[in-house]
Amino acid sequence: MTPPTLPRPPAPRHPSAGNLSPRPTLVHSPSDTPGIPSVAFPVGSTPDTAAIRLGPDLVDGTHGRLVASVEGRRVLELGCGNGANAVALARAGAKVISVDPSAERVAAARRLAEEHDVRVEFHQSDLAELPFVRADQIDVALAVYSLAGVWDLQRVFRQVHRVLRPEATIVITLPHPLHLMTESDDDGRVRLARTAFDGSTVGWSVGDAAGDVQPHRASDVFLALQRTNFRVDTFLEPEPDRSPDSPYRSPLDAWVPATLVLRARKEGI
Repeated sequence: MTPPTLPRPPAPRHPSAGNLSPRPTLVHSPSDTPGIPSVAFPVGSTPDTAAIRLGPDLVDGTHGRLVASVEGRRVLELGCGNGANAVALARAGAKVISVDPSAERVAAARRLAEEHDVRVEFHQSDLAELPFVRADQIDVALAVYSLAGVWDLQRVFRQVHRVLRPEATIVITLPHPLHLMTESDDDGRVRLARTAFDGSTVGWSVGDAAGDVQPHRASDVFLALQRTNFRVDTFLEPEPDRSPDSPYRSPLDAWVPATLVLRARKEGI
């Protein structure tokens, strides 16, 4: 006698949005790889809170202006890094909510905010889990390199879409996929090290910080934004302004851009 087929139990749902099932995590891949540690920029032990930084050695103010004036606006920061951007935003008059999966980074960023006597609301949470943010409340979302720690971008973008006000924007920066495909040897010679279709993580290190990033092709980011009802209105591949003593200085700088910058606008409701 064939045993009866039991109904499959319902998948756990995200507490703040019915369109996220199963429950999202920071990193989820078909091979069930371990989570990638937080990779948000800035990193390092000497935070520069003078201005918003969208990537390593991107000091041109035009990039920061993608975020526009933040005075009196609610800003959601996805990934706090060392806390420098959260403090810079708060000093500019923003009401900042900063989210990071790393308890260590959240603690360090909170200490930095206290040192600068600014108020920032910090949460330790996966980037796709934002139950503490109400719908249609955020004026600007900012993700500086943090999505390089996320495998499933759409789950994050769905949550960001939920909390953004209509027509509000998300500014995203990522390690440029071309930069992740190339390497340099001790003599400064550059070579192609991996294909554009290699989805495995790539190691990085800067000073006393190190980790892994999940490569994202530009087309994958565009498609993930489009499928979650965003419209991309800015796409930049800026040249970094490297000083001779920059810890990010590399022979690759003369060949390929290091950072991919996008801004997308919420459509629909």
